[in-house]
Amino acid sequence: MLNIGRDLKSKWAIYLKAVMFIVVLSLAIALNLVDTRLNVRLLSVGIIIWASARLYYFMFYVIERYVDSEFRFSSVYSFLVYLLNGKK
Repeated sequence: MLNIGRDLKSKWAIYLKAVMFIVVLSLAIALNLVDTRLNVRLLSVGIIIWASARLYYFMFYVIERYVDSEFRFSSVYSFLVYLLNGKK
């Protein structure tokens, strides 16, 4: 039976979820740039806000809580350095 309410334990799955937020965010930005209809643009702006907020939450809460509890991120830049260089 599928247990939807459980927490992710796999670091790979956690990072995959972040990549999915980046893909959704990128597609919404592209849609906003391409389409000129007001209702589509409003929907894409809503998706952009939601996906960027979820990605920010991922960077500053999920990583510290579930992936690496010893490392504290002070900015988006420090998170990107952490991803590129590993823990230091």
